[in-house]
Amino acid sequence: MPYTVWGLALAQALLTTGNILLVAVSALIGKQLASHPALVTAPVASQFLGLILATLPAAFLMQKLGRKKVFIIGNVFGIIGAAVAIQALLISSLLLFTLGIFLTGIAIGIAQQYRFAALDECAKDVHPKAISVVMSGGVLAAFIGPNLAIWSQQWFAQNVYVGAFVGLAGLYVLALILIIVLPLKSNTVNAAAAQTDVRSYGALFQQPLLVAATVSGAIGYGVMVFLMTATPLAMHHHDYAFPDIAVVIQWHVLGMFVPSFFTGHLIKRHGLKPIILLGCALLIISAIINLFGQSYYHFFTALLLLGVGWNFTFIGATQLVSLAYRPQEKGKVQGMNDFLVFSTAAVASLFAGQTVETIGWMWVNLISLPLVAMAMLLIAKSRTQA
Repeated sequence: MPYTVWGLALAQALLTTGNILLVAVSALIGKQLASHPALVTAPVASQFLGLILATLPAAFLMQKLGRKKVFIIGNVFGIIGAAVAIQALLISSLLLFTLGIFLTGIAIGIAQQYRFAALDECAKDVHPKAISVVMSGGVLAAFIGPNLAIWSQQWFAQNVYVGAFVGLAGLYVLALILIIVLPLKSNTVNAAAAQTDVRSYGALFQQPLLVAATVSGAIGYGVMVFLMTATPLAMHHHDYAFPDIAVVIQWHVLGMFVPSFFTGHLIKRHGLKPIILLGCALLIISAIINLFGQSYYHFFTALLLLGVGWNFTFIGATQLVSLAYRPQEKGKVQGMNDFLVFSTAAVASLFAGQTVETIGWMWVNLISLPLVAMAMLLIAKSRTQA
């Protein structure tokens, strides 16, 4: 495996650490600053808004400017976003905090291309393993992120959450330095090639491969975000301390990324559809566990399985996408796939807080069940073969 893939995995680890910080504190900060329950997860939703608005431009810019330059731009957005969030916390402004999280969302959206960049760095026969290696960077983040969220509460006495965003800015600086020194392939496409036999979106989405990838990626990611965003709020309602919430998030993230060490092998051995369907089944089991109780172990087990289910659906979907385009269509397909996947996640994050605050935690899980079942049905009926 080329060392550039491992470098991308480390960059992914740094940015995922930042994402975990945001997951652990953003909804709680929203609850502290919001004047209405519907606004509690507005910062989380703004993060996904920034993410989805970045996906299509980032994919196209990478074909014009190369991946490295666009990755650098993304990390700069992250640094600026963390600085804005710090100022917002100091003056207790939900609007300014939401803006800061929006800017970090742009950084996260651009960083989603790390997994596609790994495909450019290695031969096609090791693509599943390359995706898994990059995603496995999240294992390091699972240990650093929640602990950083806890430790940083002691850094600034006037506001327990300011330290988290100082740490976030530091992570983006480290990722920026790493991307600068990493010799990534350019990924640029010349103008003549870009205009040759590029299919329309209508023609592209007639492919069962691409439909299956988009459905499994969007619903798998959306349900994961819906339950993950609502869980800290549900635990807070049941008077769990922040360190308990952080540990549950930590194991959730371990569930998201530890399987990456063998997901690629499982896909090669059993095929894409069985692994994606297994991931969907785990998402359903997670929601069912939440319906049976609100003890610490219910939250812990459910979120752990939620992470594993997401891993199988997301890595499987990424591999499906890589089979559904010609070289000159790379930016178009990758960008649109991420746009649809993260648009779904943004909607899920927006309604997660409002749902748990208004109609309750049980309904958060009940709503998830038919969505995942629909994804399973569509994937099972597709004629995709791998």
